[in-house]
Amino acid sequence: MNTSEVTKEAGKQFSRLGLFFAIGSIIIYAVNLCVKLVLPQWKPEWLTNINITLLLSAVSMYCLGFPVVVALARRMPKVSLPRKKMTVGQFLLALVMCYPILYCSNLVSTMITAVIGVLKGSAVENPLLNVVTNIDIVFIFVYMVIVAPILEELVFRKLIVDRTARYGEGAAIVVSGVMFGLFHGNLNQFMYAALMGMVLAFLYVKTGNIKVSIGMHMVINFFGGFVSTLMLKAVNYTELMELTQRGASYEELMNFYMENLPGWILFMMYTLFLLAVVITGIVLLIVFRKRFTVAPGEVAIPRGRRFRTIFVNVGMIVYVAFWIGTMIVQLFS
Repeated sequence: MNTSEVTKEAGKQFSRLGLFFAIGSIIIYAVNLCVKLVLPQWKPEWLTNINITLLLSAVSMYCLGFPVVVALARRMPKVSLPRKKMTVGQFLLALVMCYPILYCSNLVSTMITAVIGVLKGSAVENPLLNVVTNIDIVFIFVYMVIVAPILEELVFRKLIVDRTARYGEGAAIVVSGVMFGLFHGNLNQFMYAALMGMVLAFLYVKTGNIKVSIGMHMVINFFGGFVSTLMLKAVNYTELMELTQRGASYEELMNFYMENLPGWILFMMYTLFLLAVVITGIVLLIVFRKRFTVAPGEVAIPRGRRFRTIFVNVGMIVYVAFWIGTMIVQLFS
């Protein structure tokens, strides 16, 4: 095929992928909207129970939206990635190198949302923080550490990468990460999730073993979701926010800190541990920087046309527009 035919055919494949994920996303959004409309008439008390509302959201995602995406996309042509063994030591090195990437992306997201909050005159709400500080800890472990990593890796890594790697490992990694980041539906998590998705996609294309990215996702969520939630509960974060919002006096705040002193000591120790991991990760990234290479695919999209071929097509535009619209609504709600 000539250059024009290659870009046209590749554009069609990325468009189909984007459209299929857009359909799944719309189904999830529609079901959640219907639940919000029906619950007040049927079980109004469920609206105030974060465990139930999150469970219903998970059902709409994993039992309805994801199966539709898989059913639509499974007929697309795919490649089988060569499997390579990854030792426990290599896994731990990769984990440590993940942390500075995730930490910096989270820091940038926080700064961006803070600026937006100043511009709009009120703080941008972080939906994930609201969830983890009020949800049952056992549910967080099952949902964030076990269920989400397995299903999200199968859909956003294996499904996407297997069907885009023929256009190059770099294209597959970027598409997987960007689509994963957008799927989170809020600016607070977008950059963090997008870069995390790219890291996990890189591990998958280099090992050909989805179990590696699932395991990495589980460990990241264990520390970032489960352990962090335990730390927030240890310092009684919810009560601290209430005191801050009502303008508590210096004496009240000092009494609060002293009452929760063991929790704050534990929190500081955990923070120092993460800081040490981040610094170590930065050093390792510098040392191993030359190993982070991506191989071209069997079908080469010409330079200068890659972004347009991958993202400027009907399916991807619909998917991106849907989630950007969702983020804008969340920002100003």
